Amino acid sequence: MRYELVIFDNDGVLVDSEPISNTVLSGYLTELGHPTSYEESLRDYMGSAVHRVHDLVEERTGEKLPADFDETLHSRIFAAFLEELEPVEGVDEVLGKLVADGVPYCVASSGSHERIRVGQRKTGLDQWFEEEWIFSAEDVGHGKPAPDLFLLAAERMGVPPERCVVIEDSPLGVEAARAAGMDVYGFTSMMPADQLAGVTGHFSDMAQLRELLA
Repeated sequence: MRYELVIFDNDGVLVDSEPISNTVLSGYLTELGHPTSYEESLRDYMGSAVHRVHDLVEERTGEKLPADFDETLHSRIFAAFLEELEPVEGVDEVLGKLVADGVPYCVASSGSHERIRVGQRKTGLDQWFEEEWIFSAEDVGHGKPAPDLFLLAAERMGVPPERCVVIEDSPLGVEAARAAGMDVYGFTSMMPADQLAGVTGHFSDMAQLRELLA
C-alpha cells in the first residue's frame, strides 16, 4: 500500500451521523429564531466544529447564540444518536482489511472527544480504535478547514504528511487535508462529487474505498 497512515473523518465517514446531527442543528437554530433548513445546515456546517455555527450566526445577524447553546445542542444530538445512529455501511470491512494488512489508521474529527466516543460505542466501532488513535478539534487551536488537526494526527502517529491519506465527506475537510499536504479521497454519500473539489479521487461506497486503498 502506498500510504503509511489512513486518517478517517468521523461524522458521515465512520458513523452515519450527518442526517441526524444536521436535522437537530437546523431545528434548534430555527427554534432560536434563526430559520435554517436541513439543506442549509449541510451546506454551511457539515464537517465543521461548533464554533463555526456561532461565528456564522453572529456574522449574519449580529446576534450571539445562547451561552448554553453547545451544551443543549450536544445533549440533543447525543440523545438522537442513542436512538438512531448506525455505522456507515461497509466501514467494518474497511477497518478489518487495514488491520489485516498492518496499515495504521486513526480518526480526526471536528466533533468533540465525547461525541466521537458516544458514536463509536453506539455503533460498535469502538472495538477498532484505541484512545490514542482518536483526534478531535478540541486538541488544536483551529479546526477544519485549517490543516492543524490532520497535521497533529500525523505527528502523533509518527507518519510524514505526504505519506498520509485522508477519508473525508465535506468540503471543509477536503480543504483541510489539501492544506496539510495529504492525499484525500472524497466520500460522496452526502455531498455531490462536484462539491468536493481538489480530491485525489471519489468513492460512493466503502467497497470502492477498499479498492482505492489497496
